[in-house]
Amino acid sequence: MLIRYKKSFEKIAMGLLSFMPNEKDLKRLQQTMKQYETEENWQLFLWKEEEDIIGLVGVTTSDSSMEIQHISVNPSHRHQGIGKTMIKALDELYPGKILTATEDTESFLNKCEIER
Repeated sequence: MLIRYKKSFEKIAMGLLSFMPNEKDLKRLQQTMKQYETEENWQLFLWKEEEDIIGLVGVTTSDSSMEIQHISVNPSHRHQGIGKTMIKALDELYPGKILTATEDTESFLNKCEIER
């Protein structure tokens, strides 16, 4: 289930974000979290299964599109389709928006087979 990020999930979100190649540095990771917390067009969603948060997807939004900035799944839950499920849930949550990707997330988004 896709849920919106709340400050109480900060440590979990930072842990998941740290799996992204460009988010290894603590200062960079903290800046990214601050963007999601303070900038209106930056939104972070967490993926929850039962009681565990095992993934996240972060986007920037505009009137007509959402750009996937970050997508990460806990390594022990990878290769189970969770990333694709998160993208499809995001697409269903915002049906009028076109999903786009950054250079870092483009290859993954292309695998998700979302109509763009």
